[in-house]
Amino acid sequence: MPRGEHFVTPGATGVRRAVEVKSATPLVYLYGLPRWILPVVLVVLLLVALALPDWRGGIAALPVLGFVGWLAYMSWPSLGPWARFLRVALATFLILLAAERFGLIF
Repeated sequence: MPRGEHFVTPGATGVRRAVEVKSATPLVYLYGLPRWILPVVLVVLLLVALALPDWRGGIAALPVLGFVGWLAYMSWPSLGPWARFLRVALATFLILLAAERFGLIF
């Protein structure tokens, strides 16, 4: 990690602190990967989710949803209202996409 970076939100307690501490290991791992790997994997999974109209598309959407949800939770305290809205909109889109692919809606 860059010098001076911290894994926990100052003053965080309870669930937030526990999630931030548990997230330290995956964050360090992701930080060590080449910068292009994660975006490429997420875009490929999203394209598969959009291309396959059945349960396989729903399965492909779930890791993207999990990552977006985790990232949104981790960054929530430092976000402004517009950034929060965009993260909620993206998560909602991914939930609806997965639900549609699994045949739960529409």
